[in-house]
Amino acid sequence: MHPPLASPVVLLLAGEPSGDVHAARLARSLRRRWPDCRILGTGGERMAAAGVELLAGLDDLAVMGFVEVLSRLSFFWKLERRVVQAIRSERVDLVILVDYPGFNFRVARHARDEGVPVLYYIAPQVWAWRAKRAAQLARLTDRIAVILPFEEEIFRAAGGKAVFVGHPLLDRDEPVASREEFCRAEGLDPARPILALFPGSRRQEVRRHLGPFLETGRRLADERRGLQLMIARSEGLPLDLPDGSGAVVTSDSRALLRHARAALVKSGTTTLEAALEGTPFVVAYRTHPITFRVAQRLVRVDHIALANLVAGEAVVEEILQDRVTAEVLGKAILPLLDDTDTRRMMLAGLARVRSRLGSPGAADRVAELAAEVLAGGEGGRRTASLP
Repeated sequence: MHPPLASPVVLLLAGEPSGDVHAARLARSLRRRWPDCRILGTGGERMAAAGVELLAGLDDLAVMGFVEVLSRLSFFWKLERRVVQAIRSERVDLVILVDYPGFNFRVARHARDEGVPVLYYIAPQVWAWRAKRAAQLARLTDRIAVILPFEEEIFRAAGGKAVFVGHPLLDRDEPVASREEFCRAEGLDPARPILALFPGSRRQEVRRHLGPFLETGRRLADERRGLQLMIARSEGLPLDLPDGSGAVVTSDSRALLRHARAALVKSGTTTLEAALEGTPFVVAYRTHPITFRVAQRLVRVDHIALANLVAGEAVVEEILQDRVTAEVLGKAILPLLDDTDTRRMMLAGLARVRSRLGSPGAADRVAELAAEVLAGGEGGRRTASLP
């Protein structure tokens, strides 16, 4: 038995903008528990600000789709070797993986080969497209911290030590501007309704969704005089929008969702953010045609929107692929702008979603799981002391 460790070395890997946010919060929780711990990882600016020593940044990591990943294989192979070398040379005590399954599954295998315990935070949605990988994930990990309520049973049935820790979106504690403050800062009229547009965060997503989203907004604004269009800024959004778009760009996406009358959202975590803010929305998603055809053969769930999956029913409308046009999107959004039965039913459904997402404190619960794994020495090199 090795002596207790008060300053573990943790490898924390995230590969997407949302993962960067949640991993950064987790890094701060780890440092509160072990002030002298060292955290290496992959991620973005938020993780770096939280004291994580980055091996690679989001610009290289944020790639979506089967076809898109193929074009970056050389980079990922080199990064994989670099991560494995870090596990060995830095004597990593615990690997924490945040979503991003294509790369993180491979790292989990290497960690197990090196005798380093693995905690998976924000389990990949293997239940949606590769049911057998739930059992594989169970074999590769010492703990699985899930953020969707129905996932705990799925991974436990597959043999995993899964714990529902609540959704990390509930941990957001930054103040939100009032409607008057927000509109004044953005040059909008607080008395007029706002349609929020969220075309995605990655360049590939924005490229596929921005055009139809802006056209939808323009048509609705022509039909509904007084409707104001706002688009959420992201790393993938071009600096200059097309002439005549009529949309104002804001960096305050949470205030935008809170104060919007309705929203048009690319499928992803934003659907849960909208649900938490109680804003009715329509989900749209387009990807490479080959990627979509492959997904059609693999996906095993009835919905793609996380809000619908949590609710267990079609609370919001999902519009996919070739149907993502201004005409189709506009017809779906229109009833949400008025006090219609469609709007009222959706608001009730979103309230059910919010009630099922748990309570605040996800990052602290994951840090507690990390301490349990290290204290038990489950597969690891050394045993950490609990502070």
